[in-house]
Amino acid sequence: MPEEPPPDERRLLDIGEVARRSGLAPSALRFYEKKGLIAPEGRNGLRRTYRPEVLERLGLIICARSAGLPVAEIGRFLAARPSDGDLRARISARAEDLDEQIGRLTRLRDSLRHAAVCTHEPVVDCPDFRRAIGNVATGPGTRQDPQETV
Repeated sequence: MPEEPPPDERRLLDIGEVARRSGLAPSALRFYEKKGLIAPEGRNGLRRTYRPEVLERLGLIICARSAGLPVAEIGRFLAARPSDGDLRARISARAEDLDEQIGRLTRLRDSLRHAAVCTHEPVVDCPDFRRAIGNVATGPGTRQDPQETV
């Protein structure tokens, strides 16, 4: 009867399984490894193996990337301590940027919903639609000068 591997080795996931479960390509896993964001536990032949906990760490990385943090900042974020005031200030500023982006996207969604049911011909000449689109372009946090003409 073959000897069973130690419990820790049984729990290891190969790179293909981590890629499948995280939704990331194996090349992304190797990239994050190269940047020091994740670390393999070892190898099974030529394939990297990881502890299951890497999936939680990858979830944090995916969340941070979705929030617009660059990879270098994510490394600092994953190692952040309460005393990292500069990093916390940058993360807070990014959260404010996201609030502004959410506001613009909400206004855009509302204007598109109006366009979907508007009976004005053509829809783009509808005063309500034009006002809604104007709110998207000139809402708080837009980077454009609202007085600028295209």
